[in-house]
Amino acid sequence: MRWIVSQSLRFRFVVVALSVTMMIFGFGQIQRTPVDVFPEFAPPRVEVQTMSFGLSATEVESLITVPLEQVLAGLPGLKEMRSKSVVQLSSIELIFERDMDLFEARQNVQERLATITATLPTWASPPFILQPLSATSRAMKIGLSSDEMSVIDMSMLSYWKIRARLLRVPGVANVTIYGERIRMTQVQVQPDKLVANGVSLDKVMEVTSNALAAGILRYEPGHVMGTGGFVESANQRLQVEHVLPILTPADLGEAVVEQRASGPVRLKDVALLKEGAQPLFGDAVVNGGPGLMMIVEKLPWGNTLDVTRGVEEAIDELRPGLPGMEIDTTIFRPASYVQTSIDNLKGSLLGGSILVLLVLLLFLFDWRSALISVIAIPLSLMAAMMVLAWRGTTINTMILAGLVIALGAIVDDAIVDIENIIRRMRLARMSGSPQSTASIILEASLEVRGAVVYASLIEALALLPIFFLQGLTGAFFRPLAFSYALAVLVSMSVALVVTPALSLILLSIGELNHRTSPVVEVLQRWYARALTAMVRRPAPGMLGVAAIVGMGAFIVPGLGQELLPDFKERDFLMHWVTKPGTSIGEEVRVTEAAYRDLIKIPGVRNFGAHIGQAMQADEVYGVDFGENWISVDPSVDYDRTVADIQDVVDRYPGLRRDVQTYLKERTREVLAGSSHPIVIRLYGDDIEKLNETADELVGLLGSIDGVVEEHKELVTKMTQLQVEVDLARAQQYGLKPGDVRRAASTMISGEEVGDFFVGGQAF
Repeated sequence: MRWIVSQSLRFRFVVVALSVTMMIFGFGQIQRTPVDVFPEFAPPRVEVQTMSFGLSATEVESLITVPLEQVLAGLPGLKEMRSKSVVQLSSIELIFERDMDLFEARQNVQERLATITATLPTWASPPFILQPLSATSRAMKIGLSSDEMSVIDMSMLSYWKIRARLLRVPGVANVTIYGERIRMTQVQVQPDKLVANGVSLDKVMEVTSNALAAGILRYEPGHVMGTGGFVESANQRLQVEHVLPILTPADLGEAVVEQRASGPVRLKDVALLKEGAQPLFGDAVVNGGPGLMMIVEKLPWGNTLDVTRGVEEAIDELRPGLPGMEIDTTIFRPASYVQTSIDNLKGSLLGGSILVLLVLLLFLFDWRSALISVIAIPLSLMAAMMVLAWRGTTINTMILAGLVIALGAIVDDAIVDIENIIRRMRLARMSGSPQSTASIILEASLEVRGAVVYASLIEALALLPIFFLQGLTGAFFRPLAFSYALAVLVSMSVALVVTPALSLILLSIGELNHRTSPVVEVLQRWYARALTAMVRRPAPGMLGVAAIVGMGAFIVPGLGQELLPDFKERDFLMHWVTKPGTSIGEEVRVTEAAYRDLIKIPGVRNFGAHIGQAMQADEVYGVDFGENWISVDPSVDYDRTVADIQDVVDRYPGLRRDVQTYLKERTREVLAGSSHPIVIRLYGDDIEKLNETADELVGLLGSIDGVVEEHKELVTKMTQLQVEVDLARAQQYGLKPGDVRRAASTMISGEEVGDFFVGGQAF
């Protein structure tokens, strides 16, 4: 330690030059450091989804979800498996141990899926793995609406243009479109005309499939597209390209179903041909009317600010080519909260720096010693931030919390050394000692540095148990502990190397002020009087200590009720859950009514809602589930606005609803797989018994003080229409049960039989 301080004094100008260089370089480095709200706190997760159009939730569970669960069970590192089966969609979420490599886990899942794909029902789409998503994956919600364009036209532009462009933004994992209506030519068969013309439904499907360039009915020749071939003469080869004349519903209507003596029976004779969209299993409401909700999700290594900037730049590039379409990128924009937090932090740091400077001037009573301390404090923080940046760390709430907590130790390191150096120099000059300034600084630094080094190491080691915490708590608090320990150790190094060098340079200028600070003199007199009185009569002091301990014992049980504080986000989420079996039209109606009430609240700027499912989305629910999102102007009172929003939400009886912020919802989702703070799961084979037990538990939970919105999920009976074939009557018509099922499913929900291609797009 003596050698280090000696070399610092000897090469003091080199030390100062390196410090200045580090500050300049570090400032530029920090400008480019990624910033986010939370650390990546979720364990490795892999979600497998399987689409199966036309199947009920019960069929999805038995035919898709259970077989997949059996295959995926026992994967290396698998900690927990969660599944949901809703109408037409199966979702299985696999939670792995935290030390498991994400990409190794995804590869293992993919290899297992390859062993079962062939055994799933042929009408089920192949299982696919969702992109890896951050714990706080939703980076933006973009509302699209138009008074000039239909939702179908917006859907096609959104999918082929906007979504394709946004997926090229670095850090974007997926872009989901709620309310999407895919343009398709529909053959709406009319049963009475089928009977009148003596044509079967199967025949209509076969003809439609074979009339297109790419039919997808596997048992028909149109399933094989074939090649154009070529025609060759003596000196030339001409490639043959088949250009089909079918581009519109009217063109398709001319396809011949059967040729008869009375004339051909065409598709238009037995069906209506028109452009339409698929049966909806989800929808969106944007600012009170129909529209599309695009949800931009980020990768685990993406950060909110960079992704948001990239998405907004891409949208600005596209706007000139999207006339008549309103694009609202502020319905949910967490980057606004991050930026506001950064601005608040800058203001707080500036105010704190001014206060520190004033306190140092008042107590040290010397501009040079105050300047040394003011330089040492930001230098320590900058050095710690640079180490974090070099490690590729994303600056987040917990990192900043660790640095803020470490400020006490950093300020102590900055003041203790210089205060002792000033004290020793004053004593030496008053006593007329011939000792040089450099030797005084060396001895004064070593006098306190040994004890301070030991204290700093003890502080750092005291945090060691935090690094062994598991689960969500460990994921949150390890970054805090690391940044705190790093800042303390860096501050110790700065005090050991930079402070002595600065002291020798600045304290060699001019005469040292030998007078003690008047503020310190006054405080010392007050302290001496108080201490004298306390020593003579300790009883009042002991009573005061006892009172403080008593108050602490009373307060402690109420601490630690939440892992994280309530962050004052300006984007609010309201779950909007009606009774199972509610139609999509009713869900949309109630959502639009909520918009009309919420938009009246002062400060509410816009509104967007998504309902049910979307293709490749991470929300696996029926159309009875919706999420309403609003953003609130920063100028309005936060607490009053939250109360007004809650008051509006509470006016809607008969459905489950809440008011949350996204960060709180995501921490709960990771903890329990649900947005609710407490989830109890029941297992068993008897659904009736599970229902009874669940009802008993709901009653017990409702009797507990503080419990609200207790309810059960996923075991509610839903009304269905069941088709049971009468085998005897089916035999009279030469029909098999499968024929009835396929015909009924096609007539009700439709079936895709082919594709045609226009302008590089598939329809």
